Amino acid sequence: MPDLAPIVLFVYNRPEHTRRTLDALAANPLAIESDLIIYADGPKRPEDAAAVQQARDVARGAFGFRSVRLIEREKNLGLANSIIMGVSDVCSARGRAIVVEDDLLVAPQFLTFLNRGLERYADEPSVFQVSGYMFPVMAETSSDGLFLPLISCWGWATWQREWSQFEPSATGYKQLERDPRLRARFNLDGNYDYFGMLKDQIDGKIDSWGVRWLLSVFLKGGVVLYPRTSLVQNVGIDESGTHGAGLAVLQGDMDIDADVARCYENWPSEISVDMDVLDRVKRVLSGSQSHPVIRLIRRLLK
Repeated sequence: MPDLAPIVLFVYNRPEHTRRTLDALAANPLAIESDLIIYADGPKRPEDAAAVQQARDVARGAFGFRSVRLIEREKNLGLANSIIMGVSDVCSARGRAIVVEDDLLVAPQFLTFLNRGLERYADEPSVFQVSGYMFPVMAETSSDGLFLPLISCWGWATWQREWSQFEPSATGYKQLERDPRLRARFNLDGNYDYFGMLKDQIDGKIDSWGVRWLLSVFLKGGVVLYPRTSLVQNVGIDESGTHGAGLAVLQGDMDIDADVARCYENWPSEISVDMDVLDRVKRVLSGSQSHPVIRLIRRLLK
């Protein structure tokens, strides 16, 4: 396998979550060949300073990687700006990046799947992202992956060519506002109000890089490569998190039993959306807004 993509980890004020995330990453066979770049955001409030420092101490002790670099922000950028700036810097310097936040546990095959996907689809302009997370639906395919027109925020990777098309200003919002048919497609045929989230972003009610990245990929007609079963589990939706505190976690089981030596070479025969799986995702998303799955997906993008 060619030079592996750098792992970009974003941490803030949760030292134990950071420790678990680092341990899970280091358990990947490819970790020892991968560079780890950790961005530690600055404290938002004075009372956060102690926990921020503890998380940085944990990050500073990371091992099991080819190299570890810790970048400590003096000021608080917030999660959205921190991710946008960090991913932009690493993609610009290295051409690609694997992105992880401090509340994710990844399976031992996580780095293999993402690196293989990055290599396989490096020259395919319609593929904007490789995801380690998979929605809690059954994927009846013999391939190692499938394509969906939805971005992922939980353990993912991209290339400089695709990330350079990200529009943080969400200029495409006006286009959706004017075109009801396009807006309906963006909302998955009315199954989920992504446009409402985008409007909240424009109005300053939320600060989501995810919904802006979704808009950028959608307007370019892009797709995302997903694994058949999830290689990521979120363990941070509890009282410790900045976003989504207290929400129940309801997600598919993480695939931890697969052969760690799996090569992930059985890719889809063509780059096209798996409509059966997309229909199942739509059914999940179309449930009541108070359903734990729906609140979980909202956490995904916020």
